[in-house]
Amino acid sequence: MKIKEGFELMDVCGEAVVVAHGKANIDFSKVISLNESAAYLWRKVEAAEFDAQQLARLLTEEYDVDEATALRDAAKTMKDWLEAGLTEE
Repeated sequence: MKIKEGFELMDVCGEAVVVAHGKANIDFSKVISLNESAAYLWRKVEAAEFDAQQLARLLTEEYDVDEATALRDAAKTMKDWLEAGLTEE
C-alpha cells in the first residue's frame, strides 16, 4: 500500500490535517484529521510502500505498545486511510 500522490500532511492550528493538492484530487471535499500516532506513521511512510507489519514495527519503536496491539492499530489505520481515499494498494 502507499499514500496517493497529491495528499500532504500539514499542521493546522496544532492539528495534523491531510490536505489534497492537484487536479486528481479536485473532488476531495473531506478534511481528514490524524491523531498523533497516525500522523507519526504518515510522516514515516509518505514516500514509500508499506504494510501493516511495517506500521506495527514503527508503532512499537515509538510508543509503549505491544506487538499485537500495534498490529491491530496498524491494520485499522490502513483500512481507515484506504476508505478515506488517501491510499492505494
